[in-house]
Amino acid sequence: MAKVHPNVLPSPPAAEAPAGPAREEEATTLTVWRKSLLFNCKGFTVFDAKGNLAYRVDSYGGAEGEVVLMDPAGRPAFTVRRRRLSLAGEQWLIYAGEEARRPVHAVKRGGGGGKSMARVAPCARGGAGAAAAYEVEGSYARRRCVVYDAERRAVAEVQPKEAVGNDVFRLVVQPGVDVSLAMAVVVALDQMFGRPSLLRSWSS
Repeated sequence: MAKVHPNVLPSPPAAEAPAGPAREEEATTLTVWRKSLLFNCKGFTVFDAKGNLAYRVDSYGGAEGEVVLMDPAGRPAFTVRRRRLSLAGEQWLIYAGEEARRPVHAVKRGGGGGKSMARVAPCARGGAGAAAAYEVEGSYARRRCVVYDAERRAVAEVQPKEAVGNDVFRLVVQPGVDVSLAMAVVVALDQMFGRPSLLRSWSS
């Protein structure tokens, strides 16, 4: 099986590169492992392109309908909470940090029978600081889905990782997009379409 665990020792500081022409910013590629590094715990472990721990989710099932995405030090980046709706099923609300009153985005299943599998809508009113809306197309179950912005630009993509099964996959995030938010959307998609998901039975 391909290496999915993080580097244990910190990397030595890189030598300062000589000055040169500015390079175009590259996409961020994360490896997502649907497993917690803690014993007897459900979750996600996420690594950057160098194999260092980037994000983690450790869930003991204590808070029903809530999943917290943390940085390597355990600080909450986003909290994803389920909200049941009487007529429209359910949606998943994304909050900054551990905020509990003002969600940033709401993730709902796509409707209308088109390509859309989910919609990520901003919860704040329009204005200078309004968040962007996104559409998710493809199949999360197959680890092949793309997140588009309002101008139909692909801003993030979930890709299968060869020869390691569905529990390990890639998340590629384009420059200018909040990587933590993209990972929070993946957490929400996993609760909606993952089999099993964090809040249901989890494979050992």
